[in-house]
Amino acid sequence: MKKIVITRVKIVEVTGRSPANPDRGWPPQVNAARIYPEFRTVPKNPFGAGGSMTARYLQIGTDAGVEGVYGPIDSEVVVPLVAQIGPRLIGRDALSVTITWDALDRVDRHSRHGHFKMAMSAVDNALWDLRGKVFDAPVWQLLGGSARAHVPAYASMLGTPLDEDSVEERVSWAKGEGFEGQKWFLGDGPSDGEEGLRRNVEVARCVRRAIGDEADMMFDAFRGWDLAYAKAWTRRVEGLNPTWLEEPFLPSHFAAYQELHRATSVPLAAGEHLYDRNDLVPYLNEGILAVVQSDPEWCGGVTELVRICAMAELHAIPMIAHGHNIHAALHVAASQSPIVCPKVEYLVNIVPLRHHFEVDPPVAIGGRVKLPQRSGFGIALDDSKIESRNTIEV
Repeated sequence: MKKIVITRVKIVEVTGRSPANPDRGWPPQVNAARIYPEFRTVPKNPFGAGGSMTARYLQIGTDAGVEGVYGPIDSEVVVPLVAQIGPRLIGRDALSVTITWDALDRVDRHSRHGHFKMAMSAVDNALWDLRGKVFDAPVWQLLGGSARAHVPAYASMLGTPLDEDSVEERVSWAKGEGFEGQKWFLGDGPSDGEEGLRRNVEVARCVRRAIGDEADMMFDAFRGWDLAYAKAWTRRVEGLNPTWLEEPFLPSHFAAYQELHRATSVPLAAGEHLYDRNDLVPYLNEGILAVVQSDPEWCGGVTELVRICAMAELHAIPMIAHGHNIHAALHVAASQSPIVCPKVEYLVNIVPLRHHFEVDPPVAIGGRVKLPQRSGFGIALDDSKIESRNTIEV
């Protein structure tokens, strides 16, 4: 095959009316900064409810006229893409995905984490999309095919109010939709005292009552707790058999994860902020994690996520990718053994809004996501929803 050369890199920003309900509240979520009063306010709906919203897509063009597309990408990656990574892509072999990944990982001393790694992820995913278009195959097929026509999903309930009536109503809704379990995002942390701890325990009790004794229920503390608080919460909810507790601590607090793992029978999950293979090694070697949750938008894209799947398989634990975006996570999950990637995360209040500007994006129907059949990731923008475009050329 003739070499295909990257000739241009650009970011397309599309803006249009937000479909989000302007009257819908967005409940507080515990986070690491909640100990400071100025960060205890209730967050606004992140998708421009009642107004306009913007989404960004990376496009990598070639001398063969084939273009790789990926998105939506985070706004934080625009600067490293424009100033650092994009210019280095011009002239490279568009199909040398793993070599390009390695080169970008080596070219900047800060490439292992943060916004540079997020930008690397966008590039890697766009190049996988480009490869799919060259070979006229969806990414999951390029990765080895799939044993499934649909991938099961669990309902990730971020943005759902935590009062008893709302929890019961949404648990019932998600059960009726056929999702394989539900994950709830707790609102309180150590700075909320005993009252906050009771609220977090009561959320778990309410979910268990509503979801039934056998169904999977997961809880996310979004790095917002300390060890004493996590021990107190897990002691009170162990009898409810949570499927996992996700990210109780900052990812740098390895010793706290280690001690909590020893102190509780509640399985622990993490990975979205353990950005690459190196970060995961001690957690896997010590048997701390029951589930790996790496994110292809942040860990280095499809290329790195496949490597992480292999690591998880060696340690006999599943890799259920963090669901910041559905495209790359779905294709990687589909290409793996159902033992390694049994399901995907589906943010029920977020994914439909995140992909609002796309034609026929993957959606969960009956608790499952059908595998896309279009080439690459099959991302196409819906002109009828777009009011304006802005192109940032690299």
